[in-house]
Amino acid sequence: MPFTPTYTMLGHGPVVLMLHGSGGNFRSFAPQVETLASLGFRAVAWNMPGYGASPPIEPYEFKGLAASVVALLDSLAPVTGGTAVAVVGHGMGGMVAQELALRRPDLVRQLVLVATAAKVQPDDGYSRYVAQALAWLDEGRAMPDIAEMLLPRLIGTDALPAGVHLATLCQAEVNAATWRRALQAMAHFDRRPALGHIHVPTLLVAGEQDPVAPPASMQCMASAISGAQCVSVPSSGHLPHLERPEEFDTLLLDFLRHARAWLH
Repeated sequence: MPFTPTYTMLGHGPVVLMLHGSGGNFRSFAPQVETLASLGFRAVAWNMPGYGASPPIEPYEFKGLAASVVALLDSLAPVTGGTAVAVVGHGMGGMVAQELALRRPDLVRQLVLVATAAKVQPDDGYSRYVAQALAWLDEGRAMPDIAEMLLPRLIGTDALPAGVHLATLCQAEVNAATWRRALQAMAHFDRRPALGHIHVPTLLVAGEQDPVAPPASMQCMASAISGAQCVSVPSSGHLPHLERPEEFDTLLLDFLRHARAWLH
């Protein structure tokens, strides 16, 4: 039985579970936690296994990560009533969200996939990101130094400075060994053949200037998921929820409140 990951929770109402990327932690969704909690939702943001105070898992793979989400939702049953929740995943968190939706569709009411992929393919933005990150780790670079080098490569031309600062701090706090294992897991992720089996209301959010998961690749994912819609956040890179939080939150809230209208 997986250990329950650590998390933060704020607000009252329908649960929105937020899964951060490989370079984040529970604070990566801080703007959304505050916004959602103030508008009638119960915002939950986890620390992925091996991040923050969450125990690591062995082996470090998506099946186990999805099982960790299930353990977290089981622990939240007193507040969810055991009903399905909205799941928002960024980057690697979006991959975990796909895995969850495919393995346990009964737990997912709505799905929001942000700046993510269904597969890390040779010579695409994600594969270049993973290769560069692993090269820095192999060189023995410290995580704070990596954060300072990496974030300028990820963001768009009009990123909120406070959001970039938060993203840099989150990346700097990631354990190097855990990040290596997360990157290696992403390199082998492939859920493309199964995307057609996702049947919950799904929104994909791309950063207009994202070098890792560009809008065209996100649109291809959306085309494979029944009824899914893909939207872009202008002037944003790989972290639209932190770079352009107001625009991102508007898209997120509209979807959470009116998901049925997104279905074809």
